[in-house]
Amino acid sequence: MTQAMLCELQLNWEKHIVVEACVNRDGKATLPRVIQACTESLDRKIFEGNERFFLFADRAAGYFAEGDKPHALDDYNEAIKLAPHNAELFYNRGVVLYAAKPDDDAALQDFNTAIGLDPKQVRALHQRAKIYYVRSNFNASLADYSEAIRLEPKTAALWRERGRVCLQQHDYQGAVRDEAEAIQLDPRSAQAYFLRGVAFARLRDSNNASTDIKSAVDLDPSLAHYVTIEGKTASLALPPL
Repeated sequence: MTQAMLCELQLNWEKHIVVEACVNRDGKATLPRVIQACTESLDRKIFEGNERFFLFADRAAGYFAEGDKPHALDDYNEAIKLAPHNAELFYNRGVVLYAAKPDDDAALQDFNTAIGLDPKQVRALHQRAKIYYVRSNFNASLADYSEAIRLEPKTAALWRERGRVCLQQHDYQGAVRDEAEAIQLDPRSAQAYFLRGVAFARLRDSNNASTDIKSAVDLDPSLAHYVTIEGKTASLALPPL
């Protein structure tokens, strides 16, 4: 093997190491190393054209994990320019937009696009359901939670949060059923116990309400802040989503 061939093999191996650090499949690279490796891969033009989208996307994920939302957003913008039909990129950019800005219109638009590209994008359905809930669009929120549950029925958070929507719609029996499913999937879900306790209370089932609220507070003492006792009467407020 000639010296030139050896040099070429060494160069290719170095490129491989840099790209692997950027992709970070095993999760062992530190965030600064991920960002550095992605930057180096882009600067060295290891990939050309649209193939570079994943380098921007992986660097964006690194920036976001470090709390650098502006740089994360810039990189997701670049990745989407290169791969405009990638639902995951729109979902990820939507998460950054939702975290970075109080105005959630742009995030909602990205979640809509992600779902349009991939109707089975459960995470985008979940995030959109949350935005609809915050906007008090409970019918739309319920529809998205129901579709997400159909696609991913073993996720406790989806059942728990849909139960919260049922509470807002005064469907207390539905809330009890959804929170029971959430508890079965995650027996240590304090919020599921609390929300089911609220539903029981509104059904005037004080025994079950008291039992569930006690279980919730035992699991998460901070939930006691949402219980107000005046004389022999207890009132319950919903904790934040």
